[in-house]
Amino acid sequence: MIKRETLKTEQENENTVAIDQFSILEVLKTINDEDQTISSAVRESLPEIEKVVHYAKTALVGGGRVFYIGAGTSGRLGVLDASECPPTYSAPSDWFIGIIAGGDKALRNSIEGAEDKQDSAIEDLRKFDITSNDLVIGISCSGAAKYVISALDYAKGKGSKTAYLITNPVPFLTTDVDVVISVDTGPEIITGSTRMKAGTATKMVLNMISTATMVSMGKVYGNLMVDLMAVNEKLVDRGTRIIHKITGLDYDSSEEALIRANKSVKTAIVMINKNCELNDAEEKTGIDSGIGIEKEYKAYLVIFVGLLIIFAYFR
Repeated sequence: MIKRETLKTEQENENTVAIDQFSILEVLKTINDEDQTISSAVRESLPEIEKVVHYAKTALVGGGRVFYIGAGTSGRLGVLDASECPPTYSAPSDWFIGIIAGGDKALRNSIEGAEDKQDSAIEDLRKFDITSNDLVIGISCSGAAKYVISALDYAKGKGSKTAYLITNPVPFLTTDVDVVISVDTGPEIITGSTRMKAGTATKMVLNMISTATMVSMGKVYGNLMVDLMAVNEKLVDRGTRIIHKITGLDYDSSEEALIRANKSVKTAIVMINKNCELNDAEEKTGIDSGIGIEKEYKAYLVIFVGLLIIFAYFR
């Protein structure tokens, strides 16, 4: 085991040793300068991120799930990314699942010692009855969260694929996983405050994993969110514009079609281009009436129903 003080995220940043003497503008410029380094650091880990995306797609196609599990900021970012997938892609709510040490209360308040409770990680994962079809991604900036290590060990024992996302060259605690994503974000602006650069890198990586997985599964057409559910005014407008762009129908007629399709963009497009009714369109797209989430169709249908149906019916 390495010493905690040797972790990059625990070391002092030579560019900010006098930050308490800076003007507010100088503080902001310094933070911005430090943040500029994160994108290139993430780029160095693209081969490992790609492997995780392949694991994620395999899990979902095989009827499994993708779990993000972490403590503190890492756990919150996992929950955030997982919670955005259903409204963005009409993905079933159990495709991406975020788990945070200390439970939902820890989303708003720090739960002291939660990251060190190894048994809690096992209890949290046991509730989901994980199997060899699942992928479990442990997130720990320093790699020092015993909660995360325990979760990964438990998942490995169940035959699940495992990935370890850290923001140091090497983790404080090691374990046997299928992939380690190691993003070297360097010393923090405020020493040890991994909610900053390390948190930014973590969010970027999780964005990549979920987005690339959904794109590979046909959840977009070009770069358009054809699978979004228009659950608020903003998304009704966006969905309407997507329908207009793909079908050529005027804006008002596109909005009417969206409403008739129970606010499912993909269903509305099929109704317009195939000149069919709601039930027929839902059958073609595998969408359950009223909620826009796939029925008990296997995940492989989502792939074909995604881009292939759009190309087949809309061109």
